[in-house]
Amino acid sequence: MSQTFTAVVKQQGDSWIGWIEEVPGVNCQEATRDELLETLRITLAEAAEFSREETIGAVGPSETDQS
Repeated sequence: MSQTFTAVVKQQGDSWIGWIEEVPGVNCQEATRDELLETLRITLAEAAEFSREETIGAVGPSETDQS
């Protein structure tokens, strides 16, 4: 299953800043727009994995749906 997320990006001085609207805490700053977009992708993936691991830790692996 694929999800779509919204990246908000803007240039601020010599840097680019951005965040993912749908996921609080996923925000980054880089020197170029392309670097920012890549860093946002990586940070979003890490946030999703952290959330997954936290959920499995709370409910246990046998209670998660693997479909």
